[in-house]
Amino acid sequence: MKQLIRIITICLTLALPVLASATTWNIDPDHSNVGFRVKHLMVSNVKGNFNKYSGVVDIDDKDVTRSKIDVTIDTNSINTNVQKRDDHLRSADFFDVTKYPNMTFVSKKVAKTGKGALKVTGDLTIHGITKEVILNVEPLSKESKDPWGNIRRGTSASTTINRKDFGLTWNKALETGGVVVGDEVTISLEVEMIKAQSK
Repeated sequence: MKQLIRIITICLTLALPVLASATTWNIDPDHSNVGFRVKHLMVSNVKGNFNKYSGVVDIDDKDVTRSKIDVTIDTNSINTNVQKRDDHLRSADFFDVTKYPNMTFVSKKVAKTGKGALKVTGDLTIHGITKEVILNVEPLSKESKDPWGNIRRGTSASTTINRKDFGLTWNKALETGGVVVGDEVTISLEVEMIKAQSK
């Protein structure tokens, strides 16, 4: 029994430096943006945003590959600045927000790609379907204190997905060839975070 306690104590002692080096940051929705763009009628891109979301980022500055991300987005908050189109996107043809009110991203792996940039691999869940995606993340900014004493950091990230992979398959063919809505969706993120208060 004493030997078991000793082993547990050693393991916890070794783990403490790792735990201590990670800091928790809350995504600030007032100064962030979850945006996307998709081809419309094969001639132009339609852009939109999700206005409600929350997320926590645990950043390990000593070993950034140990960092973690957990984000939840309210699908009902979709906004393309056209009410009729937004209502259609909320319907069962697309996000079916009554049945699937949220989409989520949970990181599984963080890798360095040089000059501070990162590739974050994680599970993206949309419309009840989970697929692995890779976010291309720009170097994190340095810490900055705002006029109210909050410590902030920021970054940008992007990825491209095929909406059909997530069961968003609605479309209509055009007489001239092609379809109304493109399959590829480019996701662009502008993320500003506030350092969580120590408890």
